[in-house]
Amino acid sequence: MSELVSRLKFILQRINELSPPHRSPVRLIAISKTKPVEDIIELYSAGQRYFGENYVEELEKKSNNHLIRSQCPDICWHFVGHLQRKKVPRILTRVPNLDCIQTIDSTDLANRLNLVLQKQSRKLNILLQINTSNEKQKYGIESKQFLSLYEYIKTKCPLLVCQGLMTIGSLNNVQIENDQDFQVLIKCREELCAKYNCELNTIELSMGMSHDYERAIQMGSTIVRVGSSIFGARH
Repeated sequence: MSELVSRLKFILQRINELSPPHRSPVRLIAISKTKPVEDIIELYSAGQRYFGENYVEELEKKSNNHLIRSQCPDICWHFVGHLQRKKVPRILTRVPNLDCIQTIDSTDLANRLNLVLQKQSRKLNILLQINTSNEKQKYGIESKQFLSLYEYIKTKCPLLVCQGLMTIGSLNNVQIENDQDFQVLIKCREELCAKYNCELNTIELSMGMSHDYERAIQMGSTIVRVGSSIFGARH
C-alpha cells in the first residue's frame, strides 16, 4: 500500500471511530488542489469518490483530464473555493461530475447559478457558506443574515438544492483549539431547523479540515474537507 493510500485509510479509520452510531457516516472530501491527477486516480482506485477543488480553472482542467474521465467515472467534485459570478457559466458547463458547490454566500451568486441551470434543465447541490468568525477578509454570509439567504434560495432558486451549511474556521481559533466557529455553525443549523420544522440530521454541516476534523466530527460535522493530511503538505 502506498503512503498516499495509507494516509487515506488512516483518516477514514479515524472518521469511522469518531462518527456517532445510528447516524450516516461522515463524508470525506479529499481536497486535491495543486495535487497531480495521478494522486486523485490512486485514491479513487482505493475507494475515495469525493474530491474538492478551490479554483475553477484547476477544477475544469482536472475534471476533463482524459485519465480521470476514463478511470474515475463515478468521481464527485465539490467546489470549496470562492466562486465569482462571472465564472458561474464556466463551472456549470465545463465541469463534468460536479456534485456540489459548498460556498454560496449571496443572492446574486444564487440567482446566477439558478439562471444557468435553467438553460441546462438540471438541479445542483449547494451549501451556504457562513462566515462564523466575522473576519472581514473571509468570504461567507454573516450568521445573522443566513436565514434570509436560505429563504430566498428556497423560494426563488428552485434549481439549487440547499443541503446544509459550511464554514472555514478562523486560524486563530484552530491554533488555540477554540471551537467557537463550529458552535456558531451548529447554532445556525438549530435556528434553520426550528424555523422550517425540519430534523437536524437532514441538514449537512461541512466543517473541519486537516488540523481540526476530529474535533469537528465530535461536535457534529457531517462533511470534513481534508487535504494535506492525505496528500502531504503543499509547497
